[in-house]
Amino acid sequence: MTMNGKFENILIACITEHKENVYRLAYSYVKNSEDALDIVQDSIHKAFASSDSLRNTASIKSWFYRIVVNTSLDFLRKHKRIQVVDETMLESFAQGSEDVYSNIDLEKALDELPTMYRSIITLRYFEDLKIDEIADVLKENSSTIKTRLYQALRLLRIKMIDEKLEEVK
Repeated sequence: MTMNGKFENILIACITEHKENVYRLAYSYVKNSEDALDIVQDSIHKAFASSDSLRNTASIKSWFYRIVVNTSLDFLRKHKRIQVVDETMLESFAQGSEDVYSNIDLEKALDELPTMYRSIITLRYFEDLKIDEIADVLKENSSTIKTRLYQALRLLRIKMIDEKLEEVK
């Protein structure tokens, strides 16, 4: 199915308007500017190639963000740089038994979060998406996103508190 000109213009406008945001989003996963640019480029290509899968142009932003997130995750999987999360790992995060680094900052604490949590924090606080939009991007229901957001914030708080205690000793 070929894309009609009107839709193509809407997609180009969306990509142009959000190009810094989607670059930042890709960068938040791969931590490398060249890889992030490749992901954005791949995402744009995928968006044009799969435009017939978009049912409603009103949701084009979250649809495109979903492509960027999935492309980023695919990149990490392909390069074996994705964290698989299991219950044991979650417990170790919750108990603060991970290594503690001196002068930890928010970015480092975010990097240490499992990918599913980092995605939600990034989309919510750095891309300023609403819970429902994040649910749409990540193909989850809103209550799951709220729960994961709460867990992610709790894990970040534990990491930051642990670091402050280390500095005091």
